[in-house]
Amino acid sequence: MNRRFAISLVLGVAMAATSALTGALTPKARVPQAHEQFSLEQMIPQRFGDWRIDPSVVPLTPDPEQQSVLEKIYDQTLSRTYVNSEGQRVMLSIAYGGDQSKALQLHLPEVCYVAQGFQMVKEDEGALPTRFGELPVKRLVAKLHERNEPITYWITIGEHAARAGIQQKLRRLAYGLSGEIPDGMLVRVSTIQANDAQAYQVQDRFVGEMLGTMAPRDRSRLLGAGLAPAPDAAAGAAQAHAPAAVPHKAG
Repeated sequence: MNRRFAISLVLGVAMAATSALTGALTPKARVPQAHEQFSLEQMIPQRFGDWRIDPSVVPLTPDPEQQSVLEKIYDQTLSRTYVNSEGQRVMLSIAYGGDQSKALQLHLPEVCYVAQGFQMVKEDEGALPTRFGELPVKRLVAKLHERNEPITYWITIGEHAARAGIQQKLRRLAYGLSGEIPDGMLVRVSTIQANDAQAYQVQDRFVGEMLGTMAPRDRSRLLGAGLAPAPDAAAGAAQAHAPAAVPHKAG
């Protein structure tokens, strides 16, 4: 075996090994199993508590250019407006994408609303307590002329709820290192109301009542797994597991 042939052979083996290693480390989208397939239309109840669908009001819809982008990102979307007996209206939008690779990330409300001409006048991180756990959420206020629209939204990456931004990127990175491309869901509720604090109270109540009527499997899709216990729930659980107090006997 001459020296030139030996070098060529070594280089060929090295290139083949590199190619195989690259293929092994390239994240792959997880194929949903039959029991994991679902329909947003069927999953989200049309009536719950004091809320019912109001067909007269349609949530913000994207322009044709944005719509074509969203169709590439999402496998399913749902947009509804609900109204209660007090005349309060909550707009609900849910988007699900089975491939959360870098090129097909969830399209966040901060981007969608601004693209539609809204001004984003408020942006905070928050936590929405539910009896199923505490959701990490973003609180926004979008404004267009006289329309003031407080917004609450959260996302799930794979099986975990996360805030958009650093948490979202870290979750996606963790899945990437495991060789898997996660799916993702964005759940957004909003109201057209001047008072932001009151709007968020209505939205929180709406979300809590919606989650309470959903089937456990459907609810876990919307919330992800491993939510932190809500403060009230955590306090209640601690109290329930605390040892009973021994009554003090006089004398």
